[in-house]
Amino acid sequence: MIDFLVVGGGVAGLGAGAHLAKHGSVVLLEQEDTLGYHTSGRSAAMFEENYGPAPVVELSRASATPLQTGGYLSPRGFLLIAPAADNALFERDCINLQCAEISANEARDLVPVLNPTYLHRAAYHPEAADLDTDRLMQDWARDLRNHGGEIHCRCGVESIERHSQGWRVTAGTLEIYARYIINAAGAWADEIAERAGCRPVGLVAKRRSMAQLPAPQGHDPMTWPMIMAAGEAWYAKPQSGKLLVSPADADPTKPHDVWADDMVLAEGLARFEKAVEFTVTRLETSWAGLRSFAPDGNPVFGADPSGPVAV
Repeated sequence: MIDFLVVGGGVAGLGAGAHLAKHGSVVLLEQEDTLGYHTSGRSAAMFEENYGPAPVVELSRASATPLQTGGYLSPRGFLLIAPAADNALFERDCINLQCAEISANEARDLVPVLNPTYLHRAAYHPEAADLDTDRLMQDWARDLRNHGGEIHCRCGVESIERHSQGWRVTAGTLEIYARYIINAAGAWADEIAERAGCRPVGLVAKRRSMAQLPAPQGHDPMTWPMIMAAGEAWYAKPQSGKLLVSPADADPTKPHDVWADDMVLAEGLARFEKAVEFTVTRLETSWAGLRSFAPDGNPVFGADPSGPVAV
């Protein structure tokens, strides 16, 4: 009998497992071949503490110091831009994201490829940072193991049954008895809850597509901030000398190994092209990830009232 069984090997599961391993025995199960295979490994990985609904903002602000002192953040900055037609969206986003408005010339100093005929207003938040999620997950996995915990990949949960002292879980060749289950299965979390006989919370998986572009000729984008169009019509982020561009899509789908929708990606890149002074001639690669949302858009955590399972 172990204390905590964590289902899911992404940021949430590894973070929970690493911290719980200091207080009891932990086993973590991941259905894929590697940790962070889905959302955690496919994100643009940007730390902007003012992004999202109020509970997310509070969690982000509480995370800022440990992430900074741990060396997981590096300077990037965040630039919000808008054409004249999106003035109302810009003003709303500027307030929500707490960005300071700057001139169009100052925005072009930050990102020289911005199209002056598109750029009407801009705002900047210099404290936004790149987040090294890969190293964060590796460190948490090491901490979990160093405290005696176990990590098993290629171990999808097959069945969950109530036991007199908690739960009996089968996953591949493993049979595990645990006092508590930590459900950190991302887009699959409702499926895990249902297998445990618990009420699903109504999670909806939504696809987000991403394309990697070569750097515009004659430019090094690594000094540029992350750029987002008002209304989150698209965003772009420098990474490894390239540009990551997303149409910021959020199309509902079923939990699966998701791929980018070519048409959605093309439409998003067309919106991006209007804002810059270069043409997208080729994609080096593209992919998609799943972002999972409860009905109210806020994080879901805490004990399920029907039994000793946490979500």
